[in-house]
Amino acid sequence: MTGFELYLKRNAKRIDQYLASFFGHGTHPDMARYLYGPLAEFSANAGKRHRPLICLLACEAVGGDPDRARASAAAVEHFHTAALIHDDIEDSSLTRRGEPCLHVREGDGLAINAGDLALSLVTGAVVGDPSLDDATKLRVLGELVDMTTRTIEGQALDIGWARDGRFDLTVDDYLLMANHKTAYYSGAVPLAVGAIIGGGSEVQVEALRAFGMAAGLAFQIQDDVLNLVGKKESVGKDFRSDVTEGKRTLVAIHALQHSPDRDRLLAILSSHETDAEILEEAVDIMRRAGSIEYANDYARDLVVAAKRDLDEALPPSKAKDLLLSMADFFIKRSS
Repeated sequence: MTGFELYLKRNAKRIDQYLASFFGHGTHPDMARYLYGPLAEFSANAGKRHRPLICLLACEAVGGDPDRARASAAAVEHFHTAALIHDDIEDSSLTRRGEPCLHVREGDGLAINAGDLALSLVTGAVVGDPSLDDATKLRVLGELVDMTTRTIEGQALDIGWARDGRFDLTVDDYLLMANHKTAYYSGAVPLAVGAIIGGGSEVQVEALRAFGMAAGLAFQIQDDVLNLVGKKESVGKDFRSDVTEGKRTLVAIHALQHSPDRDRLLAILSSHETDAEILEEAVDIMRRAGSIEYANDYARDLVVAAKRDLDEALPPSKAKDLLLSMADFFIKRSS
């Protein structure tokens, strides 16, 4: 277990408790039933909370007080909650982290509304933070607006390509989409925001942003790989769902460009296939094309370069060591 994993385990619960403080009850009893309660329940079914926690680490790594970054860190996680709720509707997903999706439990309308409330908390958390001066608030809000826009742009590409049956895509197309959809909000912006609040230099802010972009992209690539070849009991019902859904992952796009069995792979990716043997056939085609190895190597190379650059930009500290450990964690996950 990496130092970063231990950091997540030790600190996730206090982030959970802080996030819960943002969910009120409203001015009518039914608001709790139809809005605040479902959103709070969805948020509580947490992942590892790495986004808010790396924001705190970045603040500390540049010599700041991480407590001052707590509200902005929560803002990033509220955005993540909103993105997941809306993404599940857009993808017609049924489960999220082993539980029925919010739209499955409450219906599309209430789920969309809950996601909208989570989006309002993104700005509300920063605007209402008494520890930040107005100039810092405006700069942080600018970062969050840009993060939101970039993520929506990436999601538009992902959904549009799927709707139109587009497989005429290059590796560069995938990388741009994944950077926008995932890397900005899973790495770059949380780290940049933490460094801004911590009073980091522009060099440090940009070094952390670049590190977050690389690590966030590696995180997404590794997610793509795990969906195909991870432990089935860990991935659960979503195991090999990327094949069923015909997702344009780095592995799939590389294989479509390099496999002699391209037509067969394209047929499987286009058919919404759920049969385990046919899904295995698709993975075998990708494996023989060297596409899984290619994706793993790409993610590893991203992380190696990003760690080197960050190490040069930050002074020695425990927070810096944890951030460097984060990059290793992102590419060495097994579930």
